[in-house]
Amino acid sequence: MSEAPATFFSRSGAGSTTPDDLAVKRARLEKILRGLGRVLIAYSGGVDSAVLLAEAHRVLGGSACGVIAQSPSLPAAELQQALALAREHGMPSRVVHTQEMEREAYRANRPDRCFHCKTELFESLERLARDESWDAIAYGAVTDDLGDVRPGMAAAERHRIRAPLIEAGLSKVEIRILARRLGLAVWDKPQSACLASRIPHGSEVTPEKLKQVELGEAALREKLGLRILRLRHEGAKARIEVDPSDIARLQGPAEKDAILAIVKQLGFTELEIDPRGYRRADPLPPTVMMED
Repeated sequence: MSEAPATFFSRSGAGSTTPDDLAVKRARLEKILRGLGRVLIAYSGGVDSAVLLAEAHRVLGGSACGVIAQSPSLPAAELQQALALAREHGMPSRVVHTQEMEREAYRANRPDRCFHCKTELFESLERLARDESWDAIAYGAVTDDLGDVRPGMAAAERHRIRAPLIEAGLSKVEIRILARRLGLAVWDKPQSACLASRIPHGSEVTPEKLKQVELGEAALREKLGLRILRLRHEGAKARIEVDPSDIARLQGPAEKDAILAIVKQLGFTELEIDPRGYRRADPLPPTVMMED
């Protein structure tokens, strides 16, 4: 498989994008993708990996295929939405079943949990690449991810997984602009993370806890129309985080009763609606909102 070049980029400023900048970076991305040969794209259905898959499909056609991991940490609805998006745009995609739950280091849920999850994913993709003679594996990290403590990126580096969006210098804002231009419905999708991220570090990850979170978030979204939502699994307590603008409308007696009924049905005995809200809500910058 191809090896990533030793190229590094700093974070891009959210308001610094110009049409000329984006055109240059997109051309750079196309050149990078052409050099990959037959490539498997680690695909989650989020905006970053969706843009990477769409651009790889545009450039490489059937020589690019998205691969999404099915496991207890991915909501079933997210899996179906990701596959539907790929079908809608004619992008080849497939599912692999990953077994991160069998890794003790993953279940232990220490701060490096994502390293072990991504290691399981990348090892699965490596086996697929060897069996079917794919030339490269790529994933959808962007320049905004640089500088954060991201164990998953460490796993990618260890397995020599390519990051074409970073190599091209593309930021989250620019990816959202591209997604909208490409007609991808996820262009304004809020950032998300696997269900295990709702379980505090040090508390074991189990299929039962993941299912509680999945069902709870699905029920709360349907009942209350929430777009940004986290159900934090804190033992007997469910702590609910929503966009700060939604907190006030959850304070009424009827809304509180509805939320409490949902979490009690799932086995929780306590409820907290976090008064601070969700603090990494990834708001859409004006640059994207005004893009034609």
